[in-house]
Amino acid sequence: MPSGNGARTEQLKLDLHIHTLDDEKDALDYTAHQLLERAQAVGIEVLAITLHDAVFSRREVFEDAASMGILLIPAAEMRLRGADVVLLNVTAEEVAPLRDFEDVRQLRAKRGDSIFTFAPHPFYVMGGSIGGRRLEENIDCFDAIEICHFHKGIFDRNRPAREVGARYGKPLLATSDAHRLNAFGAHYTSIPRPAEVTPESVFAALRGGLGELTSPPCSFANLISTFFFLFVIHPIRQRQRGSSTPAHAHA
Repeated sequence: MPSGNGARTEQLKLDLHIHTLDDEKDALDYTAHQLLERAQAVGIEVLAITLHDAVFSRREVFEDAASMGILLIPAAEMRLRGADVVLLNVTAEEVAPLRDFEDVRQLRAKRGDSIFTFAPHPFYVMGGSIGGRRLEENIDCFDAIEICHFHKGIFDRNRPAREVGARYGKPLLATSDAHRLNAFGAHYTSIPRPAEVTPESVFAALRGGLGELTSPPCSFANLISTFFFLFVIHPIRQRQRGSSTPAHAHA
């Protein structure tokens, strides 16, 4: 797929942790099709819409993505006994019975390299962060560790994530974890463009440590905007939506 300026690039941009208003456990204001349009504009060619505790499966969106030259990978962000894990290239039937990390081990043993799992925002206190000890106890359940987009200066909870990744030989993955459309496009991972863009070729490049991370620090304006969204806008939307489920609060 051409980049936003029309030129085909040697690097393939990925964002493998994104949310849309299809998420029944969230309260967002942009559609999957709006996400595809923005992805095409900013040159991101591989996406995963990671609904909370559900696999995004709207066929027409996958068809539209393919027609735009975008690989959309079926995925879910599952909360297992209080800890989140993102699973890529999975089905609704496969994630429905997941209750703990032993279930993840069994699924990984069954599917092998055709799926990819990573620990999202593992050291951040909001949402379902897995934390250090539990992450290390279950490190065999993860192909990669996410570098969270929300960092600036001394406030950077990604430092321990980098340390764990280095200790266990796990690659790092930059994502937007987008809950706002304008938050999508600045944080992503790049890999060398494979001969054929498939989930398996993307996963192989990531496992091989070929990913290059783009995750700039938040601006002061973005920090203020993020907190306003988390603690004012998002709760209002949830009440309007009539949701009784607490948000997985990531910006």
